[in-house]
Amino acid sequence: MKPTEKALMNWSGGKDSALTLYKLQQSQDFEIACLLTSISQKYQRISMHGVRVDLLEAQAESIGIPLVKMEVPDMPSMAVYEETMRETLSKLKKEGVTASIFGDIFLEDLRTYRESKLAELDLKGVFPLWNQPTDTLIHEFLDLGFKTITTCVNEQYLDKSFVGRVIDEDFLKELPANVDPCGENGEFHTFVYDGPIFKKPIAFEKGEIVLRKYEAPKTEDESDQCFSKEKQDPATYGFWYCDLIPV
Repeated sequence: MKPTEKALMNWSGGKDSALTLYKLQQSQDFEIACLLTSISQKYQRISMHGVRVDLLEAQAESIGIPLVKMEVPDMPSMAVYEETMRETLSKLKKEGVTASIFGDIFLEDLRTYRESKLAELDLKGVFPLWNQPTDTLIHEFLDLGFKTITTCVNEQYLDKSFVGRVIDEDFLKELPANVDPCGENGEFHTFVYDGPIFKKPIAFEKGEIVLRKYEAPKTEDESDQCFSKEKQDPATYGFWYCDLIPV
């Protein structure tokens, strides 16, 4: 039976959104109208993940679903981000979208925030991975044949050696005890380059690895700290990035 409800898939290019999309395609509960990705206007890279737009576009082409890029300023305020998102979602709603799908797993405050903002537009949030054990999810992801590489790691949790690495059993065994195996607290971000949702693998090579420092948000609102359960350092916080170069 053809799905009767049209939804957008919030697409980061990483493992959680890829597994979510796979499950949606298997269930056929929704018609996926588009992949929606937040892009740094200045750098033309996926927000937080640091992945080049060229690779994002290659993912969408291989998946076969239209891509909607939502461009935001570098380090936007929540007010700017929310207004940009509101404009984007309003347009998609006019095109028949009624649901917004996320790969979130257990951050209650993040889910509450998303649902409250969607409700303002009379849209609903859908969370297919919600409250599933993250150690189970990451092994399901690998067993399905997905392949992913870390593009960004939070230096508060992981050192340089963890960035630019393919996630496999060795990687998972080496994670410190305080790091979630899916990086759900923002410990690391990934780029998925192969798996059952793709018609063909995404070709790339690894580029330079750099450490970037950012000023902590000048607000007590946790929404400006990526909804992590852990508070960031009051002055600065840093991330190791591995550049991925299309080939």
